[in-house]
Amino acid sequence: MFDTVLVANRGEIACRIIATLHSLGIRAVAVYSDADADARHARLADAAVRIGTASAADSYLNIPRIVSAALDTGATAIHPGYGFLAENAEFAEACAEAGIVFIGPGIDALRVMGDKIRAKQQVSSRGVPTVPGIADRALSDSDLIAGAADVGYPVLIKPSAGGGGKGMHLVESSDSLPEAIASARREALAAFGDETIFIERFVSTPRHIEVQILADSYGTTVHLGERECSLQRRHQKVIEEAPSVLLDEQTRARIGEAACETARSVGYRGAGTVEFIVSADRPDEFFFMEMNTRLQVEHPVTEMVTGIDIVEWQLRIAAGERLGFAQSDVRLTGHAIEARIYAEDPGNGFLPTGGRVLGLRLPEGAGIRVDSALVDDLVVSPDYDPMLAKVIAFAPDRAGALAKLRGALRETAVLGVTTNLEFLGLLLSDPDVEAGRLDTELIARRLPGLNFAEADDMLGARAALILLALDWPRERTSRWNVPDGWRLGDATSSVFRLKVVGSSRAFTVSIAGPPSAATISVDGGAPMAASVEVRGDAARVCLGGRSTATPFARADDGLALFAAGRSWQIDSLAHAPRRRTEAASAPELRSPMPGSVVAIAVADGDVVTAGTAIVVVEAMKMEHVLRAVGDGRVLLHVSVGSQVKSDEVLATVLPLDGPDDETTRSESTAFPSEGSSGLAGLTR
Repeated sequence: MFDTVLVANRGEIACRIIATLHSLGIRAVAVYSDADADARHARLADAAVRIGTASAADSYLNIPRIVSAALDTGATAIHPGYGFLAENAEFAEACAEAGIVFIGPGIDALRVMGDKIRAKQQVSSRGVPTVPGIADRALSDSDLIAGAADVGYPVLIKPSAGGGGKGMHLVESSDSLPEAIASARREALAAFGDETIFIERFVSTPRHIEVQILADSYGTTVHLGERECSLQRRHQKVIEEAPSVLLDEQTRARIGEAACETARSVGYRGAGTVEFIVSADRPDEFFFMEMNTRLQVEHPVTEMVTGIDIVEWQLRIAAGERLGFAQSDVRLTGHAIEARIYAEDPGNGFLPTGGRVLGLRLPEGAGIRVDSALVDDLVVSPDYDPMLAKVIAFAPDRAGALAKLRGALRETAVLGVTTNLEFLGLLLSDPDVEAGRLDTELIARRLPGLNFAEADDMLGARAALILLALDWPRERTSRWNVPDGWRLGDATSSVFRLKVVGSSRAFTVSIAGPPSAATISVDGGAPMAASVEVRGDAARVCLGGRSTATPFARADDGLALFAAGRSWQIDSLAHAPRRRTEAASAPELRSPMPGSVVAIAVADGDVVTAGTAIVVVEAMKMEHVLRAVGDGRVLLHVSVGSQVKSDEVLATVLPLDGPDDETTRSESTAFPSEGSSGLAGLTR
């Protein structure tokens, strides 16, 4: 077994790999970028090496620096985790040239399975069924457009060089195919360095079933059962479980053998996953999609139902050991379900978020596992994938696992960063999810009808009570150090003027009396009895006879609190800086988050109609298309390659009956948007 292993990754997967390394007595070396200098994985490792700036290209994708870090720290093997360089054949070659073991399959397997077009051809020759489509590296955009009609709409565009949902586009008709192809090529090039794409028929009511395999260097290949990964948004998995309720034992054996044959076709070694698409209407019919030649995000559910540490066997196989068990030894016991926690805003189109973690609560207990990179004071950077953690629940049956996972998510709180926790709770309570009636489009169908929590009076009252309790003195040394509004003459109240950050909602809250027995009124409404007790980083708030536990943390001039499955930041207007209100002027297209401009679809001065794509911003490995909200003439404020800030104005679409171009240009120059240089913030 290895003495020292370098983990060429970050976040929760680096932490998870380090845990197994330590359990085996292996010294763990971490690498980190400037953005991750204080990250949890760098703290957990026995040694940590800086490899570059926040840019992934300058750090986690920089092969020479990672290999050099391994050599400098005495690491004899490198575990790539998933993402970044995990499926990069050039990285595996560089490791081999340096005399370092790459903990993954052989270079030939990486090359074949890393090219989705070659992979389909390879497995098809071994009798594994594949989805009908057109896949040829030599095909141009016009060839793909012409061939899509023969495949039959709807079609799915996929990148040949990678997975994870990046670069995938579902296209319903020929009208939108050219734009989707162009976008898919850009995303594939940015994510994988290869713009090659192919087209497949979109399977109706599709379910995403994947099979975990292990293969040693001595000809033994086994599968560890399947995972159901059908709950997805934008082709990105959200909830995964093992086993799938769709498959019977006969189909499970057939799909498992197809996965093993896929691995054998390339002489596979180590841990890998073979992904299949299965129609919910024909559960006995499956088609090969791709093979992921690495550890999967969702591997914990398989570990929990088999009792096998997949990372440990990756290490043992890479060190030359034989598999210590046969297919007949693998048993699936119970049920496990995993939920991914992302830094994103489900109420705003799932746009990635960021910020500083001001407070944190993670669940514990029998049957609960948390794989996480979260720590207090962590800065969630927009430079990387927004996944923060995974919560996994295990029980003897699926209903028990679902109930346990819902309870675990209710005990989870991330303060200061908007996450998808509220969305996960709503999704896991959906009747079809509870019944196991799943498909990859379920989330898209349900999303418009989900009722996300809004900032109501109770939120304002809760925040004001906590602020009152925090300011209340522990000991009453005089009449003047108690903030209860006391004065000579008639009694009065403490008044809090609060604003919900990122919302137009504001509150004026009046509180009479001490925190333990107060009367409270919001915006002049009817008074109600209230009390609050603060213990550490949580408050027990009682409003109108209803008691709730509320995790909280101080935030700037206000408070961050966790309620209804999400983090809220409340500013005290008495101290918070004035925030610019949006002027009722020409419609502005603003960047949803920090990123870079990767495409501009129109020229400066063009006349466009509502819905026209104007600017494409790439952030957190996703493309965000900004479109005109009305007819008008375009004024561009950025160019391709521009690095933009969140909320920065990228373009303005002037109404056609508005001022002429010259007038608008002079006004735009004299009065730039907030955040730019010059006379920012002036009004006329």
